[in-house]
This record gives sequence, C-alpha cells and structure tokens, in this order.
Amino acid sequence: MTYVIAEPCVDILDKACIEECPVDCIYEGERMLYIHPDECVDCGACEPVCPVEAIYYEDDVPDQWTNYTKANSDFFNEIGSPGGASKAGKTAGDPDWIKALDPRGE
Repeated sequence: MTYVIAEPCVDILDKACIEECPVDCIYEGERMLYIHPDECVDCGACEPVCPVEAIYYEDDVPDQWTNYTKANSDFFNEIGSPGGASKAGKTAGDPDWIKALDPRGE
C-alpha cells in the first residue's frame, strides 16, 4: 500500500508535501506531483500538509479519482526508481490523459 496524489494537485504543485516527505519519494511532473509506490514508506507525513487535500491513502482514494492510483504508478514506467525525487528533478512523464486535462487552478 502507498499514498496517492489525486486531481486536486493538477496544475497546483504546492510542494509542501515534498518538504515534509522523509524519504524523498514525491516526484514532480509537468502538471502534478506523484508518489513513487515502491519508495513510499507509508508514514503519512505528506497528507496533512497538502493545502488542497489531494493526498490519500491508497484504499481511501475517492471513487471519482481512483484512476489517479494508476497514474501515480504509470508515471514511473520510464524513470523507474531513481532513489529519490531530488535526484530526478522535474520529469516530463505525466500520463497522456493527465496532459490532456483542461487547465486547473488559479
């Protein structure tokens, strides 16, 4: 099990969760952030600091956003497990359906 970042993060990219993550497993795509399912240690530190409430424990993702569980996994198909988001930097790996979403946020 792992934590998942869902739709409220699209185009927001607040990054408070990145600062709070003790294992550096939250990666930045072009339109949203993603939690690496194999690197996450399920500590939950990221969830309460998210200002848009986009982070959920995998079993608790609201039904309308369950496809984000797969998106958080699919994001890592090309980059694999770099061993920390700070090493990877911003990565252009958003799944196509996320790239195609209408702009969000302010």
